[in-house]
Amino acid sequence: MIEFLNKELNWVDVEYWFSIFNDWSLVYLIIPFFIVELVRYKIQDRLSKDVIFDSIANVITLGAFVTIEYIIGILFATKLYFWVHYNLSLPHLPLNWITIICCVLLADFAYYWDHRMMHRIGIGWATHTVHHSSPHFNMSVAYRFGPLDAVFPLLFSIPIVMLGFDPILVLLSEVFVQVFQTLLHTEMIKKLPKPIEYIFNTPSHHRVHHGSNRQYWDKNYGGILIIWDRILGTFEPEVETVRYGIDKPINSNNPFVIFFHGLQRLGKKVATTKGFINKLLCLIKPPGWESK
Repeated sequence: MIEFLNKELNWVDVEYWFSIFNDWSLVYLIIPFFIVELVRYKIQDRLSKDVIFDSIANVITLGAFVTIEYIIGILFATKLYFWVHYNLSLPHLPLNWITIICCVLLADFAYYWDHRMMHRIGIGWATHTVHHSSPHFNMSVAYRFGPLDAVFPLLFSIPIVMLGFDPILVLLSEVFVQVFQTLLHTEMIKKLPKPIEYIFNTPSHHRVHHGSNRQYWDKNYGGILIIWDRILGTFEPEVETVRYGIDKPINSNNPFVIFFHGLQRLGKKVATTKGFINKLLCLIKPPGWESK
C-alpha cells in the first residue's frame, strides 16, 4: 500500500483525472442535476420567473468572475505561484498519491480560512455577499460569484506552494474543492448518514451556511470537510428551516446589481464614515462594524 501511494505519477494521468472531476463534472453531473431541480420546482409549483431570472443572473456573474480570474491568472497569479515555487519554497515534492491527497487536504483547510475571512472582514464580505444574496438555493447559486472572489484565495494558497507542492497541483486542488462545493447547493438531498454528516460537508450543512436566520450567520465555512468547523467552533447543525439570502436583500435579478452591490454598499459606508482610520477599518472590521 505504501509503495502504491509513493509511486511517482505521470502528470498527463493526473491532469486527466482532475479534468474528469473538475471540468467534465459540469456536463455529466451538475447540469443534469440542475435540470432535475427545475423539474422539482415545477412539480412543487415553485418554478417562477424569479427562479429562472435568478439562475440566469448566476450564470452571468460566473462569466464575469471567470473573465476576472483568467486576467488575474495570466497576468499575475500563475507567475507568482511559480516564482514562489522556485525561490521561496521548501524542497519540491514528488508527484504521487500522498502529495495529491495532502495537497487537497491543505487546499480544503486553506479554503476554510479564506471563506471565514471573506465573512469576517468588510472588503471580503463586499465581494462574497454576492454569493449569499440569492433567496433561492440550487446548483446555479454555486456559480454566483463576486468581483474579488478570485483574489483572496491567493493569500492562503501561496503558503501551500511554499511547502514544496507544485503550483499546478495546488491550482487543481483548489478547483477540486470548489467543484465539491457546487454539489452542496441543493435542497433535494436532505440529511445523509451520520458518519458522513460528521466528517464531510453536506447539502444540509451548506444550507445552514446560506441561511439568513440569525443563528446560522457565519457558520459552516468548510469546503469538503466539516471537521474544520467542528474543531474551530464554527459548526451549526440544520434544525430550523433555512431562510436563504442576506439580512438586507437586494431584491433584484439584474446581474450588474447583483455583481456589484456589495462593493457599492461598502463604498457608501466608507464615504459616510468619518475619519481616515475609521474608513480603513470599514475594510477590515466585520461587516456590521460601525464607528463610534
